[in-house]
Amino acid sequence: MKMILFRKFRVLILMVFLIACSMHIMIDLLPRLERRSNTGCSCSHTPSEEPENWAKHRVISGAESGWPNKHTLRILQDFSNEPNSNISSHSLEKITTAGDKTEALKRLEHYAQKGDKERRFIQDSVVTKHVPVRGSRLLALFDHPLYMRALPTVTDEDTLFNVNTDIRFDPKAVENQEWHGEGTVEEYPPPGEPVADSYPNWLRFHIGINRYELYSRHNPAIDALLKDLVSQRITSVSMKSGGTQLKLIMTFQNYGQALFKPMKQTREQETPPDFFYFSDFERHNAEIAAFHLDRILDFRRVPPVAGRLVNMTKEIRDVTRDKKLWRTFFISPANNICFYGECSYYCSTEHALCGKPDQIEGSLAAFLPDLALSKRKTWRNPWRRSYHKRKKAEWEVDPDYCEEVKQTPPYNRGTRLLDIMDMTIFDFLMGNMDRHHYETFDKFGNETFIIHLDNGRGFGKHSHDEVSILVPLSQCCRVRKSTLRRVQLLVKEEYRLSSLMSESLLRDRLEPILIQPHLLALDRRLGRVLDILQSCISKEGYASVVEDDLGERAGGREQGHTMPRGR
Repeated sequence: MKMILFRKFRVLILMVFLIACSMHIMIDLLPRLERRSNTGCSCSHTPSEEPENWAKHRVISGAESGWPNKHTLRILQDFSNEPNSNISSHSLEKITTAGDKTEALKRLEHYAQKGDKERRFIQDSVVTKHVPVRGSRLLALFDHPLYMRALPTVTDEDTLFNVNTDIRFDPKAVENQEWHGEGTVEEYPPPGEPVADSYPNWLRFHIGINRYELYSRHNPAIDALLKDLVSQRITSVSMKSGGTQLKLIMTFQNYGQALFKPMKQTREQETPPDFFYFSDFERHNAEIAAFHLDRILDFRRVPPVAGRLVNMTKEIRDVTRDKKLWRTFFISPANNICFYGECSYYCSTEHALCGKPDQIEGSLAAFLPDLALSKRKTWRNPWRRSYHKRKKAEWEVDPDYCEEVKQTPPYNRGTRLLDIMDMTIFDFLMGNMDRHHYETFDKFGNETFIIHLDNGRGFGKHSHDEVSILVPLSQCCRVRKSTLRRVQLLVKEEYRLSSLMSESLLRDRLEPILIQPHLLALDRRLGRVLDILQSCISKEGYASVVEDDLGERAGGREQGHTMPRGR
């Protein structure tokens, strides 16, 4: 009898074990099983199409389609707005290490397309520039002499990448690790066929970066890249590590990548008065507006950003291989698709991002070149805020703080201090108080521009002007003549900043990007900037305040120069 009971007990234990294993397998296969059902619309639990499994990403073979290896191209990219971002890339799909830098550079030099129409990255309709309407204020602004000034001669040392654009290679060779070895024959394009024009627009953007600008004023690849950001098919999505709020890395069919910031607030909502600047929401429309404002100011230091309406089911959930992201999707009581991801702030069911029913707005910022190919140095902003509820930063209590900064490298020579003043004006116009660090390209040392990254906390309050943002300008009393002239130009009726921004933002798919009170606040704040500069010139003299970067002589008339008062 005891033997029979013992055998039954063993059978029972075995059955429990088998049931547990079966349940475990079912849980792991749940994403695939759920996606295979296709009995509802895209706003239900059912994905719209069969995705790849979690462990395998869809790779198009170069031998089959003529496309280069995706990792060869993705090594060129990264987008960073976190401290110490020059140390490592945040992309979950990055596989290239620092030791592969030489290999990646060779592949960059030889990257080109086969030439048949099905495989071209750039269609003629894509590179066509926007045709401005007759009487366009924006066109008149960009035709103004201040916006036509030529750069210094750009040498090989002044470009981020030195690429031989006359050489093409067979994309099939990318699969062969010895493609660059002995016996490889370089293939040159037929006469009259520019290989560089067949590069994808994100690569043309990267190649155009130099010591003086992130992109040139009339680079057709920028408008084409903006179109790519809203039209290219999304093939993969993952969460960006680090940061306080949720951001997604999106990969496109042409192997470009962009940083997606989803909509968290409506256009009409202002930052709640009881919110600290470091706990404010990051707004997708602020990222879009910052790119357009930066271009109108002729800084050209913000990577291209475009708004896009994304299908959360087809373009995020169905293509992500990030299980942590996938598991946060749910259907709200209103039958809308929602998700919240993982981050420090606002990543919970209570702060979920919900579509209507599965469509959500967001900004897409083009990635900068990958850190393995072009390192970026992260600098602490001298006028960084304390990021504390009670403490104040040193610059807030010491009126002579700038004198100490002027004695400290790299602000004691070169143009870095003037770049900080440009960034100060830029941030004040947006109302952005969250500029704790900034970045530069390491190749160019200290003689280069500041990259204006991470502008999502701008345009939060149109009813309030945060004058503390202008403290660097009022303490240092320094500004470029070109910046001063452009600010003076943008207060004139025919070039009024609010009108220019309104016209520029009409080009974005998600327009209106800013409501009218935010546009009017730009004019008001521009007047405050002029008031401070007028005060500095009255106190210290024009020659001491204004750095002549236009090559003009400061004659007697300049020394007694006065500016229009802020309106």
